[in-house]
Amino acid sequence: MANILIIDDEKEVGTFLKYLLEERGHNVTVGYSGADFDMLCEGRAFRLAMLDVKLPDTNGLHLLQKLHEKMPACKVVIMTGYSTVKTAVEAIRLGASDYIEKPFAEIEEIEKMIDHLLKNEVTTAENNILELAQMSGIIFGKEENLKRLLTLSFKIASKNINVLIQGETGTGKELLAHFIHLASNRSEQPYIRINCGALSESMLESELFGHEKGAFTGAVKERRGVFEIASKGTLFLDEIGEASPATQVKLLRVLETGDFMRVGGEEIRKTNTRIISATNVELRKAVKRGCFREDLLYRLDVVNLHIPSLRERKRDIMTIAQHMMEKNKESFTFQQQAIEILENYNWPGNVRELSNMIKRATSLMDVNETVITSAHLPKLLRDYDAENNIAYFSQSEELKGNNSQKQMETTPNFDEFMELWLEEIMTIWKQDTIVPLEEVLERVKNLEKMIGSAYIEKTLQHTIGNRKEAAQRLQITDRRLRYLLKEKGKQ
Repeated sequence: MANILIIDDEKEVGTFLKYLLEERGHNVTVGYSGADFDMLCEGRAFRLAMLDVKLPDTNGLHLLQKLHEKMPACKVVIMTGYSTVKTAVEAIRLGASDYIEKPFAEIEEIEKMIDHLLKNEVTTAENNILELAQMSGIIFGKEENLKRLLTLSFKIASKNINVLIQGETGTGKELLAHFIHLASNRSEQPYIRINCGALSESMLESELFGHEKGAFTGAVKERRGVFEIASKGTLFLDEIGEASPATQVKLLRVLETGDFMRVGGEEIRKTNTRIISATNVELRKAVKRGCFREDLLYRLDVVNLHIPSLRERKRDIMTIAQHMMEKNKESFTFQQQAIEILENYNWPGNVRELSNMIKRATSLMDVNETVITSAHLPKLLRDYDAENNIAYFSQSEELKGNNSQKQMETTPNFDEFMELWLEEIMTIWKQDTIVPLEEVLERVKNLEKMIGSAYIEKTLQHTIGNRKEAAQRLQITDRRLRYLLKEKGKQ
């Protein structure tokens, strides 16, 4: 039996909950205002409190804070209408255990939630969060900001509400979306990701809503869209800010009514898809510029989650780095100076940039080396000025191409080289760097050489090593091919 406090200005709500919980053997006390709350809490202790958001003389958030001061161990459930869901989510940020929406729909869910809270299964919840984080690829260590975000995400995952994830490029917005899906009641249903910035308007609409046979050139048969495929699951809309105005209108209709039509179709179809969207741009600014619909933003942004950047998670950097090496079955350790360099750097590309840097460093190591030293790290990191947020480059053999050449020779695959090269260039571009133009152009020349070499090797694979046939396919002379192979040390 537990002492439970209920504060709600609707007497029928208090009466209903008192009857429901006393039937389960609990001792229930009911109040109807902030004044009642102060009186009832005087000299008494409760294991659980259910607080309404809106009260005649105060609000649930204020009572939540007062309750934490008086009874830190007391679990709190916020009761809210749909229009105040954002306030309820804010209550969870402030320490509430959960929230329920009024009018109550599933009585069994309320009973299940209260039983769970009274059992004080904190360790179980923490283990679940850790397990789901590992399943979705999220790595966290000592920093509390990401832990708090995952705890909040875990609590709202079971709610049938849309979520907007914001954060810089490379922070892991898609990973968090997958985490929410795995933690939700829809985890056994489809989870589908659509990148709104990677498809044309017509292709995006076809992917989302499907199309009928003959709807456009190339539509040789009817095709279901993701709103049908993931009807009871989760749809992750990445780069939602890139959706065209026409697509935004159709998305708004789906979110408001659950109705949609295939491209070229006339039949109205229904969907119960949960939408998780993500963006690395400020959508409210896009609304002011007229690039994004305000009513659509309102529908998408029921819960707003912001992923901290890697520079806000400095103590997690080495945890992430070690995890990445374990994932690749590598057993390298880090020199202390290298650790300091990694933790000092600003990481504009966030976790994705760190991942590429680890790949680059390990690709530059000799066979007998086991320790990653500062010499294995890019000069961009070694010369980074944390105080002024500037990366300095000086004339050196490394920047004249020797390092890039070594990377070309040791990088096992062209895709990886391209990813590393682009990451390095974009890092220079995004920061207040002081880089001589000739050094940047030298990197472009190295890229040109690498592309040429890789393309020749690919062609030679197709011709089973026949150089004459390879030269014909490449539309260059045999002499030119021999020259290029000699330049790359292949002859």
